[in-house]
Amino acid sequence: MTRASLDKQPDEVAAMFDGVASRYDLVNDVLSLGQARLWRREVARAVAARAGERVLDLAAGTGTSSVAFGAAGATVVPCDFSLGMLREGKRRHPELPLTAGDATRLPFADGVFDAVTISFGLRNVHDPDAALRELLRVTRPGGRVLVCEFSRPTWAPFRTVYTEYLMRALPPVARAVSSNPDAYVYLAESIRAWPDQAGLAARLQRAGWSGVAWRNLTGGIVAMHRGTKRG
Repeated sequence: MTRASLDKQPDEVAAMFDGVASRYDLVNDVLSLGQARLWRREVARAVAARAGERVLDLAAGTGTSSVAFGAAGATVVPCDFSLGMLREGKRRHPELPLTAGDATRLPFADGVFDAVTISFGLRNVHDPDAALRELLRVTRPGGRVLVCEFSRPTWAPFRTVYTEYLMRALPPVARAVSSNPDAYVYLAESIRAWPDQAGLAARLQRAGWSGVAWRNLTGGIVAMHRGTKRG
């Protein structure tokens, strides 16, 4: 599977991430021109985890994004379906309770998390709407969700340049720095196929989240969507 237009089979997507686990964070920093670290900081700030809270970090990969929630005093549960990413995460962060799980059938009871978050992973789930419903199920009443995902630049000239970068510049850069450049071709195409800010907001609302809103980062290359579970 290398094209975003194909159905996303979970085992194929997991195998793709298994193959890039060891250099995944480094390659992301290179391909995003250093913006990936800024986006992680903004996610941590928006989730605003507090001591005593339980936070689910879905599609956590190697656990890089989870560290900030633990540092805030929350109990963080990093969850991912790529065993390769989890193994690499355990090597780097042995203190984290990394958990294997399918976003559409989470291995958690109802209403156990104060906050749930997923960054740059929802578009790789074979049924994103089911994942959003699952996130709602495991969140306590009054709890919150934060979805950080690639989106649509808001300034049309920049949007054109960005699209050209994704499909023309990203593949050769990926070939230079990644052991599996085809994975990044797929990821670039998945970004182009993903809905814009309003489209993702509508999906969150259909899944049952209330008070849905979003904030653009880096001119709309990325958007953070938030919502709450009705009490």
